[in-house]
Amino acid sequence: MRRLLRLLRRTALVALGIVLLWLGGLGWFSLSSLRMHADPSADTDAIVVLTGGKLRLETGIELLAAGKARKLFVSGVNQQVDREELLRGFGALPPQVTCCIVLGHEADNTMGNARETAGWMREEGYRSLRLVTSWYHMHRSLLEFGRAMPGMTIIAHPVFAQHLDPERLWGWHGAVTLIVEEYDKFLATWLRPLFDALLPSPAKGPTIRTAIDHVLERR
Repeated sequence: MRRLLRLLRRTALVALGIVLLWLGGLGWFSLSSLRMHADPSADTDAIVVLTGGKLRLETGIELLAAGKARKLFVSGVNQQVDREELLRGFGALPPQVTCCIVLGHEADNTMGNARETAGWMREEGYRSLRLVTSWYHMHRSLLEFGRAMPGMTIIAHPVFAQHLDPERLWGWHGAVTLIVEEYDKFLATWLRPLFDALLPSPAKGPTIRTAIDHVLERR
């Protein structure tokens, strides 16, 4: 009985330690995401916009029009959408802007965005990019892009769209749900190399890694 109690006590302490580490990490993730700011003065070879959030494409087009890069690459566009349809809601854009917008149709998650962009950057011979995505998605995006393009200069340009979507982003429940979900995805992405090394691939049968990959398929 005493051994059982000692085991339960140790298990409880380990569980408490894990919870405290998770909460501490969540606090760091939330504050650092909210405090991340873009450097609008820096120029790069390319601007890369990840689809899936408000004001991302609008921000990318504004940066391209301001001459902050040679081309704008939009990653993760629906395969049924062409450039004309994607830009239809922006009205008449200058020719020097529309000519330099390139769409990527292959990516369906953040890791796919990074790989798709890496291939395009190699084709163009570019060495620097400005990454445009939502503030809560930036940490995970930088992690994936850094892995896919080691040595590439990547400037973060987080987008804050809270005034357009208060129920999801800044309502109490919506904000907490969003940041916790994205933090868990960031942790899974950060730990993925360890999972790759220790766990069998999904091709060899259902595994924990299969579940992890399924979670990360969602933006």
